[in-house]
Amino acid sequence: MGDLRDVLLVDGYNMIGAWPDLAPLSQIDMNEARDRLLERLADYQAFTGRRVIAVFDAYRVPGKGRTFEQGRVEIYFTKEKETADEAIERFAGQFRGKRRRVYVATSDFVEQSVAFAQGALRVPALELLVDVEQSEREIGKRIAEQSQRGNRNTIDGKLTPEQLKLFERWRRQ
Repeated sequence: MGDLRDVLLVDGYNMIGAWPDLAPLSQIDMNEARDRLLERLADYQAFTGRRVIAVFDAYRVPGKGRTFEQGRVEIYFTKEKETADEAIERFAGQFRGKRRRVYVATSDFVEQSVAFAQGALRVPALELLVDVEQSEREIGKRIAEQSQRGNRNTIDGKLTPEQLKLFERWRRQ
């Protein structure tokens, strides 16, 4: 059976240009800005369980039409003469209707409209940034809670209260 997770298609350079911490960095070092975006998307993917595919126009990077993974985020560099918008529209159509939601993250209004027509849900760049920042805060909070309990990686931290009661009952018998 195929991967049925919800899919987030991200217009990579659109996010870099729209996110306040990445836009200035991209003027100095585009590779670093791209890597930082992908790191944050990898954490977001792990937190949300969504499949994240970042799409970049290949004219800025060698290896046209290439797909690979970085931090479990799928990265797609468009083919020659293919824009990121066209690739995202194609992916939105491919993933549609397979018992999953498809989200398209971009602030390009035309791309949002075409993706919406494909059945995808629109996520503006700054809305995705807010979601990513919220997930980062939640991850930080969970790490802090684990640190307060000590660095023990015990199973009781992963069990529901009902499961813990059941095990305690079994232990006492």
